[in-house]
Order: sequence, then structure tokens, then C-alpha cells
Amino acid sequence: QVQLVESGGGLVQAGGSLRLSCAASRFTLDYYNIGWFRQAPGKEREGVSYISFTDDLYYANSVKGRFTISKDNALNMVYLQMNSLRPEDTAMYYCAADRDIGRILAGHCDHWGQGTQVTVSS
Repeated sequence: QVQLVESGGGLVQAGGSLRLSCAASRFTLDYYNIGWFRQAPGKEREGVSYISFTDDLYYANSVKGRFTISKDNALNMVYLQMNSLRPEDTAMYYCAADRDIGRILAGHCDHWGQGTQVTVSS
């Protein structure tokens, strides 16, 4: 069974940085697309960034120029480097995997992690 485990969240001041990690197991990133999503209390879940198995990248406008997604296929890890963090970035962050990039874009992924909390103080 596909498993995803996020880590790296925490409390940081505005302007600071965090790097989230997503450890994938029981499947290979060679054939899966990975997305990072976030959900703040009282708000809908939104897509933040994705990386396809062919290394195509996507960023939401709200994070362009501040966040960078990357992966290490050998380690089966996906990362989200978050710089210049803002209070509005506060949310639970999830990674998700799907073979279909359309499902990543739609947020209807087959596999989800449990999430890691990011809190940015002003």
C-alpha cells in the first residue's frame, strides 16, 4: 500500500524558512506525480505545488518565487522549500501522489499523507 509521510513543519516567524519533506514508500516516484497541498482552518484545501514524474513543475501564484519543489528519486523523497514565509502560509500541509497529473491538479489524488502543520507568526 502506498504510504506518504510528511515532516518538517513547525512554528516560524514571518520572513523565515522551512523545508517540508515527503517520504514515499511502497511505490516509486519514477511513475507517480506528487503534489503539495495546504488547508487552513475554515478554508478550502488548495494546491501549492506539484512535480510530475517527468519533472514538470507547477506553483500556485501565491507561492511563486518563494517556494521550490524538488525530489530525490533515489531516496524516494519530495521536498518543499518555503522561503519568505508569511502569516497567510499558515496551514496544514499535505503531500499527495497519483499516477494521473489531472487528478493532482484537481486535488483528487489517490494517496495522501497525514500532514504537517506550518505556523507563521507575524
